[in-house]
Amino acid sequence: MGERKVLNKYIPPDFDPAKIPRGKAPKGGQIKVRIMLPMTICCNTCGNFITKGTKFNAKKEDVVGEDYLGMRIFRFYFRCTRCSAVLAMKTDPKNGDYVVEAGASRNYEMWKDTTEEDAERAKEEDEENNEMRRLENRAEESKREMDIMAALDEMRSLNARHAGVSSAAALSAMAARNADVSDEREAELDAETARAVFNQQRGQLIKRIDSESDSDDGPSKKAKMEPPPASIVIKRSTAAAKTKVKPTAAAKPEPSPAGLGGLLCDYGSESD
Repeated sequence: MGERKVLNKYIPPDFDPAKIPRGKAPKGGQIKVRIMLPMTICCNTCGNFITKGTKFNAKKEDVVGEDYLGMRIFRFYFRCTRCSAVLAMKTDPKNGDYVVEAGASRNYEMWKDTTEEDAERAKEEDEENNEMRRLENRAEESKREMDIMAALDEMRSLNARHAGVSSAAALSAMAARNADVSDEREAELDAETARAVFNQQRGQLIKRIDSESDSDDGPSKKAKMEPPPASIVIKRSTAAAKTKVKPTAAAKPEPSPAGLGGLLCDYGSESD
């Protein structure tokens, strides 16, 4: 990463990237970079002034144990252009700036003070010309002060509450919480096991066993259960009515012939 990059590169046809030797990892996590000085500094060793925009070959590393809202902070090491003394600076993501750590001091920058003074002056002028703006600013300031006081009171009460808690009580509370969590997990496992067993038994009980008679006579029974057409029902009803009317017409028995012939005719009848 520290080497200079060339825009136009020639790659021969017999190039094999597997033959490129692997580089060793940098010691202490430092890598070589090319930086430009973001501010004007003065070397503490020789008193040389290094102006803003001067380019250096520097070594960059991560600042261990420091970050801002999850953003990493980097430190740069470079040498003075006159006496070659080691100078160090690091990033300041909170203020969007850099901080000189060792070997040099940062020059006074008037534009920082002027910007703050200009902001205060503009705010005062706005309040003088607009009464509503002044009331809004005062309301915001009072609300901010109340929030700060509430946060301080909460922190004080929390510290007082923690001061009265001993290590034994804290350990017992942690053990009780762990026991409650384990009991809840066991109850959930028991419920899941019971649910699985119930579903398995329910599936076995609901299973229908088809008999051979149902499988053999199924189509015929279904055919018998189908209702007949309306025309056939009407014809059957009229025929039944006719058959019922005929016996009423021939209800009177015929007189049997007298003598032996009449007795022989009556022998073998249904009435006997």
